[in-house]
Amino acid sequence: MAGQYLALTKPRIIELLLITTIPVMFLADGGVPDLWLVLATLVGGSLSAGSANTLNCYIDRDIDAVMHRTSRRPLVTGTISPAGALTFGAVLGVVSTLWLGFFVNWLSAALSVLAILGYVVGYTLLLKRRTKQNIVWGGAAGCMPVLIGWSAVTDTVSWSAFILFMVVFFWTPPHYWPLSMRFRRDYASVHVPMLPVVERFVVVARQIVLYSWAMVLTSLALVVVQPMGWIYAVAALGSGALFLVEAHRLWARARAGAPQKVLRPMRLFHYSITYLTVLFVGVALDPIWYLALPGLH
Repeated sequence: MAGQYLALTKPRIIELLLITTIPVMFLADGGVPDLWLVLATLVGGSLSAGSANTLNCYIDRDIDAVMHRTSRRPLVTGTISPAGALTFGAVLGVVSTLWLGFFVNWLSAALSVLAILGYVVGYTLLLKRRTKQNIVWGGAAGCMPVLIGWSAVTDTVSWSAFILFMVVFFWTPPHYWPLSMRFRRDYASVHVPMLPVVERFVVVARQIVLYSWAMVLTSLALVVVQPMGWIYAVAALGSGALFLVEAHRLWARARAGAPQKVLRPMRLFHYSITYLTVLFVGVALDPIWYLALPGLH
């Protein structure tokens, strides 16, 4: 039963969110932050994300039962009751807020509450079933761990944190739309107007290219604002260039009218996770390298 409750929190998504939280703490500190603070932030952030994901499962249980991709979720199979999931999600939200408030700071706790509300109310309740721009604006909730990581160390939010927030914001559509292309029929069957459901694939691919360029250019802006060193610059340029190549390849195949098997949208989806990991590893390593070798800065 514990495993079923854990499944409601969507651990893989939480892992992805933590990829952005920890490196930003290194950057905000200018080196290695206090390890207890890192642990406290990770625990609070995981509980917060788990709350949002559980409440998302509670609200979307009707369409999850129809979609093949989500048909094995605990609320669909009946291993957990809707009341149990709702209670679990609410408790996680309260505990995460108090944890971050008392063990990190109240700014981080407030940002965490905004993230939960953004995902549950903004995306799941208001946007997901009403607009093809759902993942664009609803995805802003997934950017909040960047601000939480920065505020955990500094108790403020800076322009550097905002730039990284925008990197994740622009990253979300080219990360999620390829997945939506792969499972287009699933979303269409439950009348969720994901962009690939309501637009031709060539239109979706063009949008992916535009957001990819915005993402890469925004990531390079951090070099000027922070400023960053060569480790981050190489990570941003190298991983960003590969992302753009994959995005343009997808667009080219879509323009040629390739069927979905040849279109291979999941290739970009999987690489997008690698991109985010490489970029934020660069965010973490850059200040450590220059702290250890200040003469090379």
